[in-house]
Amino acid sequence: MKRTDVMVVGAGPVGLMLAGELRLGGADVVVCERTPRPSGESRALGFNRRAAESLGQRGLLPRLGEIRWGPMGHFGGVRFDLGMLDEDHSGVLGLSQARTEEALAGWLADLGVPVLRGHEVTALHETPEGVVVSLTDADGGTRTREAAYVAGCDGAGSTVRALAGVPVSGWEPTRGMYTAEITGVALRPRPIGERLPGGRMVVCTPVGKGRYRVVVHDPSLPARPDPATLTFADVAAAWQRLTGESIDDAQPQWWWACGNSAALADEYRRGRVLLVGDAAHEIPPLAAWGLSAGLQDAVNLGWKLAATVTGRAPEGLLDTYHAERHPVGRELIRNARAASKVYLGDDAMDPVREVMGELLAHKDAAEQVAGIVSGLGIRYEVGKGDHPLLGLRMPPERELTLADGTRTSVAGLLHTGHGLLITTGPTPSLPHRLPAHLDHITATWTTPTEPALDAVLIRPDGYIAWTSPGTTDDLTHAINRWFGTAQRPPSGGPVAVCGLDR
Repeated sequence: MKRTDVMVVGAGPVGLMLAGELRLGGADVVVCERTPRPSGESRALGFNRRAAESLGQRGLLPRLGEIRWGPMGHFGGVRFDLGMLDEDHSGVLGLSQARTEEALAGWLADLGVPVLRGHEVTALHETPEGVVVSLTDADGGTRTREAAYVAGCDGAGSTVRALAGVPVSGWEPTRGMYTAEITGVALRPRPIGERLPGGRMVVCTPVGKGRYRVVVHDPSLPARPDPATLTFADVAAAWQRLTGESIDDAQPQWWWACGNSAALADEYRRGRVLLVGDAAHEIPPLAAWGLSAGLQDAVNLGWKLAATVTGRAPEGLLDTYHAERHPVGRELIRNARAASKVYLGDDAMDPVREVMGELLAHKDAAEQVAGIVSGLGIRYEVGKGDHPLLGLRMPPERELTLADGTRTSVAGLLHTGHGLLITTGPTPSLPHRLPAHLDHITATWTTPTEPALDAVLIRPDGYIAWTSPGTTDDLTHAINRWFGTAQRPPSGGPVAVCGLDR
């Protein structure tokens, strides 16, 4: 029976991202996908700022081609100006999920990660040494493979989640929506939606030359629509009923229906099975929030699981995936349900929208909401300290000058998927030897940081685990917690390290 370190189930953007992260961490990984080829459907158009930063940290943004950034933010359709904020919270707009998948698939090919298409998981059985997975191929043949761990990235209604017996907390649907991508007609763009009486809305987003994404929100639609029985004529009729515009002569590329149900897995990890993306947290399509959170799940889990299967992980590292990301999933669902109420509520919500608009004209309120929408507000519990950046992501565009005069960004230093220890001021008491997959550089900040940041320990996912000054725990303790055993410095004092060093 063929064995691998990790089997990733699902070849959407989340599964592909996770597989790449695992490979960077030294894990042997295979991706299994039930569909024989990419669908070409793009249910998410772009992603938020933090997801974009996560891709940038691996050097992947250029693979996506031309990118359009959104200068305005909105929560449930209530707009606010991102330009008033100190940091850039803009997200990527109008980028098809198909393009994202294509770019990530190319990355995996470069990394040598196999993607087995037309292979559906039909059973799994956990053993003390791993998970035995039964796969059925497109011809009906069956095979078994064994993996040390299985990661379910197979979307809402996850087969992996069901087979593992992970319970979910759910919210029943109350209304449905129809979506289609069409060509052959010219439509007036309504990129964040046009509200109509009675809690109805239509959305029209250009997604390429002569190509549009149309969405119909109407309380009269079934709360549990069946995508298998939906026809394009149904979508066109609903569009004309709400807008008066005919799209009957359009050429549909694909169409889809869903309700506004939501679900949160009670456990992101059960033994040797882990859940990622929509398999862990299902929300209705809303500004690509689900995809953005799923990409961040993958970047959070990848380095931890890779360290676990290669024997480098400190005790309890893998458990921090659930501890860190489950609260994010819970807040994602809360925020999505709140935004949906504002977005799709009827005229009775107008006073709420007006008050929100007034509040979001103020910088403090806008920063709070922008942090929710962009993902930049996520802070993990990494240790005690008072530095304002502790537990937040390290701004990836921040530049340093290395000892040889080379200038680089933090994002550029994270392309390897390793952790990063940067010392720019008085050298702290360094361990005698650093763990594998933790790089150390000495440099100076091209623009001095405020407050001071003489040394910073950055996890492979870009989050700050330790600072000097500002963290109560010493550096060796922080390294041991996140990267494995480091040898404490000899009694003679600190060890100076210059340039890039291992």
